[in-house]
Amino acid sequence: MAQVLVLHYSSFGHVETLAYAVAEGAREAAAEVTVKRVPEIVPPEVAQKNGYKLDQAAPLATVAELPRYDAIIFGTPTRFGNMAAQMKGFLDRTGGLWARDALVGKVGSVFTSTESQHGGQETTILTFIPPLLHLGMIIVGLPYTWQGQKRLDEITGGSPYGASTVAGDDGRQPSANELDGARFQGRHVAAIAAKLAA
Repeated sequence: MAQVLVLHYSSFGHVETLAYAVAEGAREAAAEVTVKRVPEIVPPEVAQKNGYKLDQAAPLATVAELPRYDAIIFGTPTRFGNMAAQMKGFLDRTGGLWARDALVGKVGSVFTSTESQHGGQETTILTFIPPLLHLGMIIVGLPYTWQGQKRLDEITGGSPYGASTVAGDDGRQPSANELDGARFQGRHVAAIAAKLAA
C-alpha cells in the first residue's frame, strides 16, 4: 500500500477543494492518504481582511515528515505564474532532506488554481518541477488518458502537467470536470507510487 501525502496551500479554498479530490482518487487506488497544508505566512489580520479561508481542517505539515511518504502531491495557487510564497518557503526548508537524498526516488506531482483561464496554470506547475527534480523526485503529471482536459464545451482547468481549476473572481468553485481531473491524478500517482514501492 503506497503512502501518499497531499500537501497544499490554499488562500481561498479552491486548492483545498482540489486537494481533497486528489486524496479521494488516491484512496481509490488503495493508497493510505494523508492531507496536510503548509503554514500561512500572511499576518492573521491581513488574511482576514482579504477574505482568506482560515478555517481549513487539514493539519500543518513538517519538512521532517516528508521522507515517510512514497508520493507527495503538491497543490498551490498561482502567484504571477509561479507557486505561492507559502509553498516556496516550505520547499526552501528541505535543504537537509536534499543533503541526505531523503526524497530521491519518491513520486512528485503538482496541481494548481488560477484566477483566470490564462493565469499561469501550466507555468506554475512547470516552475514547481525543478525543485522536485533537485530533490530527486520522479515527476508524474496528468496524462491524456484523462479525457476531461480535451473538453471544449466549458471553461476548464487541467493539462498534461497536472489538475487545475479556474477560480474566477466571482466565487466560482472547482467544476465537476476539474474535480474529476484531480481524482484521476490522485489515482494515477498512487498507482505509480505503489509499483515503485513494491
